[in-house]
Amino acid sequence: MNARQYNQLFDNVIEKYHRLDDVDQPFENPFPKEDVLEHLLYRKCWIDTVQWHYEDIIRIPDIDPVSALKLKRKIDASNQDRTDMVEYIDSYFLNKYKHVKVAENASINTESPAWAIDRLSILALKIYHMAEEANREDASESHKLACQKKLDILELQREDLSSAIDDLLQDIASGKKYMKVYKQMKMYNDEELNPMLYKK
Repeated sequence: MNARQYNQLFDNVIEKYHRLDDVDQPFENPFPKEDVLEHLLYRKCWIDTVQWHYEDIIRIPDIDPVSALKLKRKIDASNQDRTDMVEYIDSYFLNKYKHVKVAENASINTESPAWAIDRLSILALKIYHMAEEANREDASESHKLACQKKLDILELQREDLSSAIDDLLQDIASGKKYMKVYKQMKMYNDEELNPMLYKK
């Protein structure tokens, strides 16, 4: 797969979610686990899409505090799922390129392939929702024009990031760069690391 295909997959996920537009709708992955990368990317973008809408809901000004707390717990769990999926995707790339002979002058990238692809997933969501705003029938012309300008920038950003990801993976495949992945080691969800949890 290349970045163009990642983007198409992400767009398909987001379009599928919005057919029902419900954070509680069931999830079905059309890719079997044997299609490792596609399976992981689809799941990853679904998590991002649901969380995007969690974040919208929790900002409702008069949201019930009890409901907000429950939703905050869901957001925390979703963040952990998102991080886990990124690490699974990086494991896929580590395995894919494990036999590459790394050049003596090879360098490491500022971020791993999966974290760069993570940004593509978020960009796909930004583009979808900014396009909604740019075409919203009940919005003012000034609002739609401002959103269209932002949309143009987001599209350019996606184009640039896609090119950079393709270049990075090609450099890793040829040994010009190498992967070194650090686990995120999140502390706030860990009962042994978060003092608010282990003190209780």
